[in-house]
This record gives sequence, C-alpha cells and structure tokens, in this order.
Amino acid sequence: MLGVLGLDETHEAAYRTLVSVGVAEVPDLARRLTLGEHDTERALRLLERHGLAARSTARPGRWVAAPPGVALGALLVRQRHELDKAELAAALLAEEYRAATTEPAVHDLVEVVIGARAVSQRFLQLQLGAGDEVCALVTGRPTVVSGRDNDAEEQAADRGVRYRVVVERSVLDLPHGITELSAALGRDEEVRVVDRVPTELVVADRSQALVPLASPTAEPAALVVHAGGLLELLTGLFESVWRDALPLRLGTRGIAEGEPDGPDLEVLSLLLAGMTDASVAQQLGLGLRTVQRRVKRLMELAGVTTRLQLGWRAYERGWVTRR
Repeated sequence: MLGVLGLDETHEAAYRTLVSVGVAEVPDLARRLTLGEHDTERALRLLERHGLAARSTARPGRWVAAPPGVALGALLVRQRHELDKAELAAALLAEEYRAATTEPAVHDLVEVVIGARAVSQRFLQLQLGAGDEVCALVTGRPTVVSGRDNDAEEQAADRGVRYRVVVERSVLDLPHGITELSAALGRDEEVRVVDRVPTELVVADRSQALVPLASPTAEPAALVVHAGGLLELLTGLFESVWRDALPLRLGTRGIAEGEPDGPDLEVLSLLLAGMTDASVAQQLGLGLRTVQRRVKRLMELAGVTTRLQLGWRAYERGWVTRR
C-alpha cells in the first residue's frame, strides 16, 4: 500500500510493526518480522532516512515510529510534488514532439505503430491510461486483444473502469475461450457475442482507438486514432455491433424466484450464441445428456415446447436481457 511512497513490502512491514508496538529493539523487531537482525537494522535506517523512524533518545538501543499523520503526510506532499513535475515534463515533451513533426495536424489524428511488441505495448497503454471505459471488438484470431494477459484489465477494473467487449462466435471454440471469457465476466466486464465482428478494435474513453492492421506477409501494425471524425466513426461502429450482439452469461445466478440457476443460464447463453449441444458440453465439461436435460428444464420453466420459443421467452423474461 505504501509502495508509491518508495517503501517495499519489508520496509512497510517494519514501519507497521513499529507503529503497533510503539518502541522496540532490533532483536525484538527482527523476531516479529522473521528477518535477520542485519536486514532489520538496514530497514530501520531506510525508515529513518524517510523520516518514519528514529532512535530513541530516552531509551538507547531502541527505535520509535514517527507519527503516521505527520511522517506519511510529508512523504505524500513530496510525492505529489514529484508527480506534478513529471506531469509538466510529459506535457513539455509532448509539445516538443508535436512541434518536431513535419505534419503535426495529421499526426495528431492518426499514428502508425509497427511491430508486434510495439502494438501490444500500445494496447497495454490504452488500458492503463483509461479512466472511464474500454470498448473492444475481438476476432476469432486476435492479434492484440486477448484475455491471456489480463493484469492491465484487472488493474483498470480495480480503478472502476468499465469494460464492454464483443467477441466473434468462433472465440467460444478456442481452447481457452470460455476460460478467458469467464474470467472477464468475473471482473464484471460486459461481454456479448456476434457471428463476426468487422474488425479488431479497442476504444478507450472515446478519446483514443487502436485498430490492428494484420497482414500474412508483413510485420504487424496498427493505427492509433486520437481524435476527429475517424474516431467518432470507430466509436459508432462499436456501438452498432454492441447493440446487435447477444449477451453472454457464464457462472451467474438467477436473481429472482422462477429464474434459471447459474449452470442453466450458462447453457442457455451459449446455445443462443449459436453453439451446438455438443460444443456446449465440451466447453463446459459436461456430458451431452446433461446439456440436453438442462435445455429441457429451461423449456419447462419457460413453458414452451421448442427451442425457438425458448429463445423468445428468455428475452421476454429478461434472462438474457441486453443491458
């Protein structure tokens, strides 16, 4: 928690322990931290340099913690000052970069990124820089947008960033497709499914978009769109695909009496996404007869006799309502 102030886990633990006991000798503190005395003393010296601890003048050989409100407050002020300076430096560098560009007006609108690593890095930056929402269209053969490396998504979700994702139906058949989508839904992301998406796309806060330009013969590249009519067009494209897509529900529970339970809703969601009974059974690790029994139970609960009727009734009752 105090890492942003320059303290690692050991130093934070030492300070917290010292705060809890008030005053302590090195051997006692080392025992509480399960560290060697040399490492403990080195941690205390660093806390001393940060103004978080001091040697006791009244009781030689002992260390006391500085009041957190005062000591940590001073560190926070210093950190904010450093962040302000870094922000100013970033703004100045961005201004220099724009001034050095031969065609600044065009470059401000569209940027070309070349190379798989560079494109992946831009995708990561878009997510880490998002403050409100990330929207994505995912193809069955993604070049950038993938759920495998989801640290950035988890960090963004922790900050309250909303994710809306539309995936091609073929994503459900990928070896890790259901696992990745279940993880996304577990982070409260909204996921929908369509037959095909027109292009792979990421839009962050409606202020930047990334459009990969995959080619079987050339090095991967992407367009980073910053502003203007092209960005509005890409945002509108996402919203159009989103409206027509089917919601995906995995691992959810019924919210009211008379509603299907979680496992039944998983089966229903995948069937409405266009998967066969056999594919659903394989993806969920179920037997084919189990899937068919759940479909029959859903039809009985909905009061219908055909699967087509089941789909309509599911929408009427809000089991798979678009949000």
